[in-house]
Amino acid sequence: MELTLDRVYQAAHILKPVVKKTDLVHAVRIDTDCDLYLKAENLQNTGSFKIRGAYFKISTLTDEEKARGVAACSAGNHAQGVALAATKAGTKSTIFLPAGAPISKVEATRGYGAEVKMIDGVYDDAYAACMQFQKDTGAVLIHPFNDPDVIAGQGTIGIEICDQLGDADAVVVPIGGGGLISGVAYVTKMLNPKCKVYGVQAEGAPSMVRAFHDKKLEAIDSVNTFADGIAVKCPGDVTYDMVNRYVDDVVAVSDEETAAAILTLMEKEKVVAEGAGAVSVAAVLFHKVPVKGKKVVCVVSGGNIDVNILSRVINRGLVKTGRKSTLTIELMDKPGQLVEVARAIASTGANVTKVDHNNTAQSMEINGCYLTVELETRNFEQIEEIRQTLTKKGFKLIDRR
Repeated sequence: MELTLDRVYQAAHILKPVVKKTDLVHAVRIDTDCDLYLKAENLQNTGSFKIRGAYFKISTLTDEEKARGVAACSAGNHAQGVALAATKAGTKSTIFLPAGAPISKVEATRGYGAEVKMIDGVYDDAYAACMQFQKDTGAVLIHPFNDPDVIAGQGTIGIEICDQLGDADAVVVPIGGGGLISGVAYVTKMLNPKCKVYGVQAEGAPSMVRAFHDKKLEAIDSVNTFADGIAVKCPGDVTYDMVNRYVDDVVAVSDEETAAAILTLMEKEKVVAEGAGAVSVAAVLFHKVPVKGKKVVCVVSGGNIDVNILSRVINRGLVKTGRKSTLTIELMDKPGQLVEVARAIASTGANVTKVDHNNTAQSMEINGCYLTVELETRNFEQIEEIRQTLTKKGFKLIDRR
């Protein structure tokens, strides 16, 4: 079925009782070279945009199809959307998740009424198991992205963006399999043709980046990113075609850049985003897309971050933005050295949070030691000031940056 604007508006009408029209947050506190807005799908029911496509797709099923039940595979967010939509429709749902899916997403999916099956591997492995189950049982597959009705549901975000900010110059959208950006790009280009649309993936899962730039649909061998919601080895043929037609460019960001974006969203705008949801903001913060001086909407697609990794993500973000640093100094092991180092660092206004004294390393002088200090800093400029201050006072820095 060819996606049409009428189909997306039909989806918007059906979704109105169950889906929030999420806020468009003017992110004035985030320091960027553009006028930044956040489409806060992290505040959507189930914590991500996925409820839109799942609910609309299930609403189109016949009574006979609903009686057979539905099946889906997901890293977690689509699973929750399908589970909730199926429960509301009175049909059974069986959800296949990769074994590495965050526990919080697994339990939430069960909480919405689904039977959950955990599969070793990543999304694509769960998909294979789901397809076999669908073949064996006759359950209706609710694909997470490669389905025109799912794409139509996700496209309702594009309608909202165009209603909320009709003169946007660019929309930046996370990409896993491509369902979200397909719907948003299609609607945006129909309603605001001059608006650019950029897609963002994780460097560790660049399937659409490669497909878009190589001009051929291809799978990558493996994925490696904490942004589990977009860890997809191969886009769909439907989404690949739509991205080629309606998207201006597809770029990638590192996990460290994504972590920095999560930290920035939390600190500056009090917005909690998961890795997949923050890649759009990371692309803007680290100048991966040409939006200087433009009015830009970043879709924050989800907020279901695993609290068990949140501290590690924050730590990565602090390091990436120069808010945290570690220096190792080679010293003579004698009284007063630590005091002198502390005074030098204090003179720059930095804060020492941890000190490690090591006098057993084989590489040092017999009467020497290594002093490793962890610091809270303002930025990279202050880190360089600390390094120069210590060097001027005669301390030898061991470069482990």
